[in-house]
Amino acid sequence: MGKANKRLDWCEVHLREDSNWWVGEISDDVNFDVEGLSIIDPKQFLQIHESLDSLTEYGLDSEIVDNAFFTFEIAEELKDGGVKLNRVRDSLLKADDLLFALPDIMDEEKGPYADFIKHVTKLRVLMLNDLIDFPEPYTVENLEEILREKESTAFMEGRHEHSYEEIISILEFVPDGFQLETDLDDAVDKKPEVKEEYPELETVEEAPEEEARLEKQENLRWDEEEEEENTAEEKESG
Repeated sequence: MGKANKRLDWCEVHLREDSNWWVGEISDDVNFDVEGLSIIDPKQFLQIHESLDSLTEYGLDSEIVDNAFFTFEIAEELKDGGVKLNRVRDSLLKADDLLFALPDIMDEEKGPYADFIKHVTKLRVLMLNDLIDFPEPYTVENLEEILREKESTAFMEGRHEHSYEEIISILEFVPDGFQLETDLDDAVDKKPEVKEEYPELETVEEAPEEEARLEKQENLRWDEEEEEENTAEEKESG
């Protein structure tokens, strides 16, 4: 359905203060509302792709991933600092060029992007139960509840959640109090080296009696030198 959209040919996007790209104008203003409409840039999708790879052994369906997004390439830079993107009909997973990915949210409840979110949520839960020994199996409902709370928080704060953040929050989700083995390995690798500290050498303080003795010797030495100088002067004058 989404791939047959003839209205969708281009969009204009801008990089905002949150370092994410957001759509400002779009050719298909019938099916898309630009208010809070986010688009995933090539660098972000590379990270998403890497995280998706970990779900391959749990049944990742590449067709569901491809159908969830419209693909765009850069056409020109705009005078206001934005970028105009033209739509291309390439597979997001197989494209040679780096592409922008616009989620197909024309039907937010049952559309291709909604199917994608449900698909990766299910697979992430399968992965978590496989790698973590939970007291009770973790469920899709558990994760969906957390995602709804996060979405509700964003709404209460008057902000829109970027699609990249929504996807990554699922693909990298781990329940509080637990860690995946890969996370533990990373923590060990990143553990700072402990430098061996050597205690400072203690300064040996001389006893008061020893100090007095040395001072007395020093004074005697100076007295002897003064007497020798006086004797020499008397001989010269005589």
